[in-house]
Amino acid sequence: MRVLLSTIGSRGDVQPLVALATELRELGHEARLCVPPDFRAWIEGLGFPVVAIGPELRSTATAAPRVREHRRSLAEETVAAQFATLVPAAGGCDVIVAATALQLAARSVAESLRIPYVFTAYCPAVLPSPHHAPPLVPGRPPASGNRELWERDAESFNELFGAALDAGRAALGLPPAGDVRGHVLTGLPWLAADPALAPWPSPGDDAVFQTGAWLLPDERPLPAELEAFLDAGEPPVYYGFGSMRVPDGLAEAVAGSARELGVRAVVARGWGQLAPPGLLSVDEVNHQALFRRVAAVVHHGGAGTTTAAARAGAPQVVLPQLYDQHYWAGRVQELGIGAAHPPGVPSAGSLTAALDCALKPDVAARAQALAGKMRDDGARTAARHLLAL
Repeated sequence: MRVLLSTIGSRGDVQPLVALATELRELGHEARLCVPPDFRAWIEGLGFPVVAIGPELRSTATAAPRVREHRRSLAEETVAAQFATLVPAAGGCDVIVAATALQLAARSVAESLRIPYVFTAYCPAVLPSPHHAPPLVPGRPPASGNRELWERDAESFNELFGAALDAGRAALGLPPAGDVRGHVLTGLPWLAADPALAPWPSPGDDAVFQTGAWLLPDERPLPAELEAFLDAGEPPVYYGFGSMRVPDGLAEAVAGSARELGVRAVVARGWGQLAPPGLLSVDEVNHQALFRRVAAVVHHGGAGTTTAAARAGAPQVVLPQLYDQHYWAGRVQELGIGAAHPPGVPSAGSLTAALDCALKPDVAARAQALAGKMRDDGARTAARHLLAL
C-alpha cells in the first residue's frame, strides 16, 4: 500500500504524520508526505519522499497577525494551492490521510481518485461534540451553549471556504460539498490523542475513532553544552514556544520568573528566536530526553509539547495563544499536572505565580502518575487500521 499523509500545519502537525509513516514503513508499506517546505530536509533525511505544499511557515512566528479583510482572499489562495498540489501528489496512492481541519482539498482529491480518505485530529476540541465548545476564535460572539457555537463554527467554514472548495471540486467533475466542515471531518474522524490525557468526552458513541497519540521515537543525544548544564545543578525549568509568534515582553517575563523563583532555566529559541539574556538558550532538541530531566515545562500548549511533557511526567505551565491551545491549557489545569496561565501576554509576576503552582510536590506526583497511564502504540494502531481499509 502507498499512503499520502498531508498537512499544512507546523511541526506539531507534521511530526505525528512522520510517526505514522515510520510505522507504515516498518510494516512493509510506503508513505509519501505532503507538508510545508520548512520540513522537507528533515523528512527526506529520514528516507521519506516529500511534496512541498504552500509557502514556508517560519515567517509566521514574527509576522503580525493578518487583518480580517484578508482572510477570504487567503482562504481562496490556500484551497487552490491544495488542489494544485494534492492532485499530482496523490498519484499512485491507495489512501489519503489528512491532519488539521484546514486540509480542505484532500477529501475531494481522494473522491476523484476513488480511494479512501481519513481525517485525523490531534485534539478532541477540534471535533464537534455537545460536551465541549469549538476551539477559541478571537471575535466570536457569545452563544447560548456548545451546540450553537458549533453551528456558528460550521457557518464560518461555509462562508470562508465554501466557494473555493466547490470551485476546486467542479474542476475535478465533482458536485458541491455542501457542509464544508462535515465534508472535511467525515462521519468518522480519527483522534490521534492519548486517552488518559485527552479522552473523547463521550466514549462508545461511535462518532470518533481514538487511536492514541502518534509518537515519533527520538534517539538523538542532547547537545554537549546542554548535557553539561543539566549535570551541573538542580533540574531546570524549560521554556519553549515552538513555532508560535513571540509577543513583546516575553523574554523579560521568562527571565524575571526564573530569577524570582531562583530556578535554573533552559530556553528554546524556537521560530521566534526567544533568547533572554543570562539564560541558556538552545535550538530544537530531543524533548523526550530533555523533559525527563526538568522541573517543569513552560510552553504554548501545542498538542505535541503537551503530550511530550505529560509522557515525561513533567509539571507544566501552559500559555495558550490560539485555537486548540486553550483546550490543552484547560486539561493541564483539570488534571492537576500544572497550571494554565491566564489569557494575555505574561508578565514576570504572572509567570512566577503560575510556575509557583506547578512546582509544588503534589503537582509533580500527579504528573508522574499520569505518565504511567499513557500509551505509546497510537501510530501502530493507526497504521494497522489503515491497512485494513
